[in-house]
Amino acid sequence: MSIYDQVEIEDMLYDSDQQLFTYPCPCGDKFQITLVDLLDGENVAVCPSCSLMIQVIFEPEDLEEVAAESGLEVPASQQVAASA
Repeated sequence: MSIYDQVEIEDMLYDSDQQLFTYPCPCGDKFQITLVDLLDGENVAVCPSCSLMIQVIFEPEDLEEVAAESGLEVPASQQVAASA
C-alpha cells in the first residue's frame, strides 16, 4: 500500500451529517474516511476518483469529542485512561 501523504486530522473537514472527514486530493476530488472507520482503528483515507491514499494522523482523544457530538461511543480500546 502506497501512501501519498500524511495529514493531521485537525487539517481535515468534518461533515457531521455524514460523519465523514475529507481532505482535498490533487485530482480535484476529496480523500474520505468515516468517523466509524477511525474509531475502528482505520487511519487511511482514500480518494474515490483516483488511486491516492493518505494516512490520517490522530490521537484517540481527538475523536472522543466528535464521537460524543455524533452520538457514538468510543470503543474501550480507543479510550484514553484517566491519569491517577
